[in-house]
Amino acid sequence: MQFWVIQTLNSFALGGLLFLLSSGFSLIFGLMRVPNLAHGAFFMLGAYIGVSTMGQVGGNFWLGVIGGGLGVAVLGGVLERFILRRLAGNEQGQVLVTLGFAFIIADLCLVAWGGDPIPVPAPSYVNRPLFFAGLAFPTYRFVVLGVAVAMAVVLHVVMDRTRLGAMIRAGVDDMQMARGIGIKASQLFTIVFCLGAALAGAGGVLGGPITSAYPGLDADMLPLALVVVILGGVGSLLGAFVGSFAIGFIYNFGIALFPDLAYVILFLPMVLVLVWRPQGLFGRLLR
Repeated sequence: MQFWVIQTLNSFALGGLLFLLSSGFSLIFGLMRVPNLAHGAFFMLGAYIGVSTMGQVGGNFWLGVIGGGLGVAVLGGVLERFILRRLAGNEQGQVLVTLGFAFIIADLCLVAWGGDPIPVPAPSYVNRPLFFAGLAFPTYRFVVLGVAVAMAVVLHVVMDRTRLGAMIRAGVDDMQMARGIGIKASQLFTIVFCLGAALAGAGGVLGGPITSAYPGLDADMLPLALVVVILGGVGSLLGAFVGSFAIGFIYNFGIALFPDLAYVILFLPMVLVLVWRPQGLFGRLLR
């Protein structure tokens, strides 16, 4: 019984981390039509920056989360403003640049922090497990889930209730029409890219107590984010939310129950969606 409960809770926690990673990825892809292959590297870099920030501020975890998010947001803004913008209209070049940037970040992290995994300590007040009906629950998993749900609500409010959200939705639906009504696409690209990078960086710190910060974390997380975006739909926050938790459950239970077929179970839904509904469950076909 405890196996199923713990796996379910781990699946929710992984789904929350995937949402923080894939929501920004989905918005960037939906708005700029660029699959940012550096997004997994942003997640890993955020974890490392968060560890270093915590070491400078007396181990405060939440300042580490903020530091990781802001640091990666600045890097994302520089990448978009000075590199990707110069390749506007060259989608293949942008994809290759983001892939190269991912390799550069991975190597710089290896030089700066070494090749050994670095544990990220969770806040002391969530280190004790919760006990219910004779079962022990890792408290920090609930924290990750709560942060992910809270961020989903914040993003929903921003997207549906603010002028910025209206501009982003207009750009995702039809960028040419958005430009025609006066939306400054260049500024919008930078804002969305920084937002997506910040979510990935903060997610890396939040995931640190579960995964640690280690070389290769980017390569482990990026394929999961790609599957989430394809399953949920490009540019759709609802799709990112549903897809993240669906993949969290599929991945966790697939590895636990069918380790030899874990990746078949993970990627098979993506293949079926691409064949029968290429825009994703909640997305629209890109123009």
